[in-house]
Amino acid sequence: MGREAIRAVIEQLLANRPHFEVEEPMPTVRSGDLAMTSTRPADDTGGRVQVVRRQPDGSWLRVMDRPEARA
Repeated sequence: MGREAIRAVIEQLLANRPHFEVEEPMPTVRSGDLAMTSTRPADDTGGRVQVVRRQPDGSWLRVMDRPEARA
């Protein structure tokens, strides 16, 4: 896996023209240059989580995205 492999997967995903909806975020937990945020799952079971890391330029880069997990 590298940037090109990730890019190819995302291009394939976007070629299908998916529909995304903005969801109400839950509180963000931050510790230094790491932060974790989540949203409620559509069916109210399981959970979603994203972890981001602050970059030297001040932007945030997603380092983990678990879109849907079941308990």
